[in-house]
Amino acid sequence: MTGPAVISFGKDVCSDLAQASSREWLETNGLGGFACSTLAGMNTRRYHGLLTAAMLPPVGRVLLLSKLEETLLIGQQKFDLATNGYCGAVHPEGYRYLSAFRLDPFPVSTFELEGFVLEKSIFMVQGSNTTVVIWKLLQAPAGSSAELEVRPLIAFRDYHSTAHENSTLNPDFEQEPNQVCVTPYLQMPTLYLAHSTAAVEKQGYWYRNFCCERERERGLDCVEDLFNPLVMRFALRAGEEAAVIASTDSHDCGSVTRLRQQELKRRKAIRDQAAVKDDFVQTLTFAASQFLVKRGEGETVIAGYPWFTDWGRDTMISLPGLTLATGRAETAKRILREFARHVDQGMLPNRFPDRGETAEFNTVDATLWFFEAARAYFEATHDFSFIAEELYGVFVEIVQWHMHGTRYNIHTLENGLLFAGAPGVQLTWMDAKIGDWVVTPRTGLPVEIQALWYNAIKIMEAFAVLCEDEGGRQLYESIANQTRSSFNSLFWNEGAHCLYDVVADSPDPAIRPNQIFAVSLPYSMLPPERAGAVLQIVERELLTPVGLRSLGPRDPSYKGRYGGDQRSRDSAYHQGTVWPWLLGPFIRAYVRVHGNTPATREQARRFLAPLEAHLRQAGLGQISEVFDGDAPHQPGGCFAQAWSVAEILRSLCEVVYETVPVATPPQKPSSRSATRPASTAASN
Repeated sequence: MTGPAVISFGKDVCSDLAQASSREWLETNGLGGFACSTLAGMNTRRYHGLLTAAMLPPVGRVLLLSKLEETLLIGQQKFDLATNGYCGAVHPEGYRYLSAFRLDPFPVSTFELEGFVLEKSIFMVQGSNTTVVIWKLLQAPAGSSAELEVRPLIAFRDYHSTAHENSTLNPDFEQEPNQVCVTPYLQMPTLYLAHSTAAVEKQGYWYRNFCCERERERGLDCVEDLFNPLVMRFALRAGEEAAVIASTDSHDCGSVTRLRQQELKRRKAIRDQAAVKDDFVQTLTFAASQFLVKRGEGETVIAGYPWFTDWGRDTMISLPGLTLATGRAETAKRILREFARHVDQGMLPNRFPDRGETAEFNTVDATLWFFEAARAYFEATHDFSFIAEELYGVFVEIVQWHMHGTRYNIHTLENGLLFAGAPGVQLTWMDAKIGDWVVTPRTGLPVEIQALWYNAIKIMEAFAVLCEDEGGRQLYESIANQTRSSFNSLFWNEGAHCLYDVVADSPDPAIRPNQIFAVSLPYSMLPPERAGAVLQIVERELLTPVGLRSLGPRDPSYKGRYGGDQRSRDSAYHQGTVWPWLLGPFIRAYVRVHGNTPATREQARRFLAPLEAHLRQAGLGQISEVFDGDAPHQPGGCFAQAWSVAEILRSLCEVVYETVPVATPPQKPSSRSATRPASTAASN
């Protein structure tokens, strides 16, 4: 497949280890499993590997196969194509033979040496813990042939940990025709390696002291030992292929062509479904699909690769961009339904643990974003029956719990505003915690929580009309009016001409991006002149080419670099670090203040342009979680983050290309309104 979504690099990048090891590729399987590594093929993270299987989709992740290490034998010469980072050394240096790399749509590496050209492609199979690796000898000198040695290096561990040499590993394996079965530990699944060769030999060696450089930089366990149980040998002539299918299920290697064509067809369909034929939109449309995964009979959103699972907050913020902007309304519906099942004491889960234990509810905003996700779904679909029959009752109960009190002292005050906070708990999206130290506790009345609460109550007022609940409508109207009055009285910082970040015993004047939600959400409490003032200070103090800073650089607590060990990173996480997802609400606020005109749409595209270039810089075809607050704004955190992709894609589709509905209040469908409500921004 070739087309506008191809990302490619030549020898200049591929043979430069610094550049080749800083770019990462990602393959996913729709279950929460994944494969990822660097362009160079050198694993620099403990999360890098060819098969991380989700045994309890989307969690229960175990890294089974770290890599397949290859050697090309030409006559009496051996050429190692692998690149490994050890403690103090890089060996072998196969990247020196790497002449090209592309996503087309799979990761494809091209090696050139001694007149031979070998192409290696990797892809995962949707709906299966399966990775397929194919080597094809594209070119060879006339009359020549080569032999390819492939050595599996296995880890068999939880994906957050590292493997170390031990005496409990069973080095043996079982052989079947064209398949090897490896079960080194009884408590782990079996790894099936289907292959297209008859030559398999036992090895049984430990490769010691791999160094995961990115983990070393993060102050985490970075040294790993991997076990090589066997070697496979493939004879190749020009035009011939060799293949390995690594899976938790048994496969016939003869199915490689079918699996490849199946995946090519599926991925082409996703890109063809993009709202417009624009490279940026098409690439992000496919990126969006990689976060949508199964949870039981339902669906959910992986917050970020390579280490996050599904989080309630991230899911609800991401839902419009990942699903509605990509034509996946049914997926949105299934996600909303799945999370509605888990509401408890009026709260949406914040996180589902890796092994399926009891969900965690330490969030105040995830539940409020649930209302906004439902509003966006209704705006796009007019699915009145789903709102009325499945969500409205859940939402009524949520509001009641918030009014009378739920976990973590979350409750409404007499003035209608929503209080949240308990000692030692981080409840807003600024949730970094180091030991018992909550870096940004924000206990009291956080500004975006009031904006989200008001937005939720106004959505409920509109839904009450849809559901012909007049008593509910009157109640929600009354709460909204009181909340709006109290908010404008307490939160306006006249001296700075913007909003306080938190109102508690004394108001917090820190310049943070949280105030932008008071402008950007469909229902805003701010009069136009205040909305314009908030936008102005956010643009002046927080806007960077790749997102909004989490704290103004003039603040004494500002940290311009996100790096170092866990404590250093967490202390900077929301103290100046840039978050690209915040460009979404910023652009929506910009359009609300300046009007939906050709000029504002063009400016929106300019705001987003640096992130299009970023698609080639870190997670290939993806958008990173965070960037440094200071220039040159180096990327950090997860190399693929759901809400980063979602909000940039939503902004492109909603504002730049106007292909999805803009944020408007829910309106009841009528015979003369069969498509969607008028696309005018709502206020009050």
